[in-house]
Amino acid sequence: MQVLVRDNNVDQALRVLKKKMQREGLFREFKARSAYEKPSEKRIREKAEAVRRQRKLARKKLQREGLLPAPKKAVRAGR
Repeated sequence: MQVLVRDNNVDQALRVLKKKMQREGLFREFKARSAYEKPSEKRIREKAEAVRRQRKLARKKLQREGLLPAPKKAVRAGR
């Protein structure tokens, strides 16, 4: 993974790097590897993640078909 530093702006480059790492799921993996996870716990966690993914896909499909209302967009304060 590579991030370019422009105009000696290290803070911005660090923010970009953290965002990329978050998107790739590296922080989640670091946390998972920090302690041993029993195989039974791993199975339970993976099954719960699969159920969550399936529900999310079903919800999005229903929203596209117009059977469920779309989520309301958050109104951000003026910058």
